Amino acid sequence: MSYLDNIRTFVRVYELGSMSAAGRDLRISPAVTSSRISQLEDHLSVRLFQRTTRSLTPTEQGKAFYGGACGILESVDNAEAQVVNITENPKGALYVAAPLGVGRRLIAPLVPGFLEQYPEVSVRLRLTDRRVDLTTEGLDLAFFLGQPEDSNLRMRKIADVERVLCASPDYIADRGNPASGDDLIAHNHECLNLRFPGATEFQWRLTTPEGPRKYRVTGRYESDDGDVLTDWALTGQGIALKPLFEVADHLKAGRLVAVASQTPPEPIQMACLFTHRKRQDPKTRLFMDYVIDRISAAVREV
Repeated sequence: MSYLDNIRTFVRVYELGSMSAAGRDLRISPAVTSSRISQLEDHLSVRLFQRTTRSLTPTEQGKAFYGGACGILESVDNAEAQVVNITENPKGALYVAAPLGVGRRLIAPLVPGFLEQYPEVSVRLRLTDRRVDLTTEGLDLAFFLGQPEDSNLRMRKIADVERVLCASPDYIADRGNPASGDDLIAHNHECLNLRFPGATEFQWRLTTPEGPRKYRVTGRYESDDGDVLTDWALTGQGIALKPLFEVADHLKAGRLVAVASQTPPEPIQMACLFTHRKRQDPKTRLFMDYVIDRISAAVREV
């Protein structure tokens, strides 16, 4: 087993916090994962992880080795890029995160075309509506809606995405169609809320004649999955604030109806984040170019 394979395995175990998760990610068995870590520890004559039946945590030596290990892998990747026509023939795994709606509707359908064009690349797509940490989760890039929280990362804007407040015809028949954000609050409408970790309240930023205004909304329904909110809206449970591309088909078919038209939601930024060094990785750059060009066109056409 090569020393470099052992280092790559160590880095993924460190970042994912689990032998089994790293093994699945690298497509090797748990036994091989454990063997590689043991070989590396024997070579270094140190313990890199404290293992129990329930947890795996890096030792101080493991924490110190992680930074150097990442530097080794980066140097190897850069060296390979110097001797291979990497733009024409990129190789390796690409770790990508995206919100559920963006990932399912916009990114996932594009992956097969990209992999057909670059057959030696593999894409590991992680879909979640929570905020992700590129560094600790070992991601190459992350698509998102909104404003980034980490200013140390690089950002590439894709588009300003139109949003809509919507509800089912049944809900409107039962509760009425609010004309504005003020009506939402005054008539105590059931608002379907997307929960982010650490959020203490829900605010919808709407456009009023006086300018943008934040409305603090309440409701009995909340989820960290945006598609769940759409399903609830379709079954008449309340009003959802959604990116237009996620519900455009439902609006056209009459399954959902736009509400509060006097105070529409502000558009939301769609962008992708990546670290400074990942911008130099050709497969990362190629994937961004491939996906962003097509996403931008799809969002504009909604």
